[in-house]
Parts: sequence; structure tokens; C-alpha cells
Amino acid sequence: MLRERARLLRLPLEIADYPPLVETSRAPGALHVLHISLAEPAIPGKLNAANARYVLSTLRRGVEGCVNGEFSALVTGPVQKGIINDAGIAFTGHTEYLAEQTNSQPVMMLVGGGMRVALATTHLPLKDVPAAISQPLLEQKLSIIHRDLAAWFLIRNPRIAVAGLNPHAGESGHLGREELDIIIPVLDRLRASGMDLIGPLPADTLFNTSRLKQYDCILAMYHDQGLPVLKHASFGAAVNVTLGLPIIRTSVDHGTALDLAGTGQADHGSLVAAIEMAAMLAENRAQSN
Repeated sequence: MLRERARLLRLPLEIADYPPLVETSRAPGALHVLHISLAEPAIPGKLNAANARYVLSTLRRGVEGCVNGEFSALVTGPVQKGIINDAGIAFTGHTEYLAEQTNSQPVMMLVGGGMRVALATTHLPLKDVPAAISQPLLEQKLSIIHRDLAAWFLIRNPRIAVAGLNPHAGESGHLGREELDIIIPVLDRLRASGMDLIGPLPADTLFNTSRLKQYDCILAMYHDQGLPVLKHASFGAAVNVTLGLPIIRTSVDHGTALDLAGTGQADHGSLVAAIEMAAMLAENRAQSN
């Protein structure tokens, strides 16, 4: 597939077999590739359910290599979730799949535009979010964020701002009680254990420029509460970092853009940023161990 793409785009590319557990240098235009076979030839921009298991095989092999110490980190591109489900394989997304493979509790965090934004819930219909926000969930997510910001980003005592679920953070219970009954008790408990937590804060003012400088990370309650702001500030250069895994995993901040496949017009900025972030986190984790 890579050779065919290079031929299509008239790019010089030299491919060599990946040598396991051997450090090698690569000249520009050369790649070491661990070969995993497609079921059928890949056509640019055309989805093919026959290759769904190939996609999962590449992920599985990457996870295995990270868990056993063969690889330092895993960097993923975008994945088309629908075609994997069309192949009869239940698949919600990379993050959920990696959690299952590593038996862990992940936290999705995007980094870009001078922000780190983590999510309490990820790929849920909006109507299901309030029921998913619980004290155990928030306590778990905040503990993971605090731990991994220290271990991976070398932030000794991270300051984490927490968004409210409701408009105006519930307006003292008049616009919803989740802040009073769920979020505030968790924040009080974790503050007593030594965490530096601010909130719950109204999401409509949480992201103003002067406030952002005061936080090391923001925990948003749902996907479209926090990510539109970050992606507006950094789309195409942001990085998705999965906290809570026993491995380092980063990814791009965008989808598959099937209309651009094979044209040479796709912006590779986020992929480069994800690779650089993975390398930095691997070095930081080695330093903190």
C-alpha cells in the first residue's frame, strides 16, 4: 500500500523490513516497515469492510510492541469507525479499543493552542452525558490526569480547572444539580488529598485567554464542551494524548478526510506534532522512572 501511494504521488520512497529490537538510522525518503497484509488492495478514498480486520491488526501489534518494551510509543492516524462496524466488529474508537487491549481506564486529552483539554466522557450522545457523570468517574479521571501530567509532562503539582456540566455551572442548583451533588463533593475530597483543583467553572468563560494561563489542564464534562475551543485555536496542529494507559499513545486531531486520500493535499501537520509529542513523552517518562 505504501509503495503504491508513493508511486501514485511520484514520491521517492525506499522501504526496508523492520528489524526487531535493533536501533537503526533512516535516511530521508526511507522507512522501516513492519509488514501487515491487507485482505484486499486499498483504493484511495474508498472504504472496504474487507480490510477492517487489517486496521485492528496494526493497532494490536502496536500495542503488543509497546507493552513488551519493543516500542517506545504508539502514534495513530485517523480511523473510520463506521466501516469497522460494517464489517461486524463492534468498534467505538481508538481510545476505547486501546483501553480494552490494555485493561485500563483511559482519559482523552487534546494538546494544542496553549491548552490541554481532557474529557470526562468521550463518544456519547449528548442525552446520555448527565447519567454518565458520577462521583467515581470524576474521581478516577482527575486522579489519572494528575498522575500522568506529573509523570509524562513533568508538571510537579498540576493545576486542573474543572468545567461544570450545566450552563453557568448550574447557577447554584437552579440550572441543574450535577455540580452540587456530584462535581463539588469530588473536588472537595481530592483537594483534601493535595490536588490543586479549580471549579466547577462555567464553560462559557472558562476558556478566556487570561484564565487559560492559570491552568495546566482543563477537564471538560463532554466532547463538544471542550474540544471546539481547542480545535478552533489549533486545528491541524493539535495532538490527542491518551492518558491512563500503561503505554504512551498519541494521535492526530482530525478525521479521515476520504476526499483528500491519494491527492497529496492532506495536511500532515497534526501527524508530525503527534510523533514529536510521543517522542517527548517517552523521554519524559524514562526520566521520571
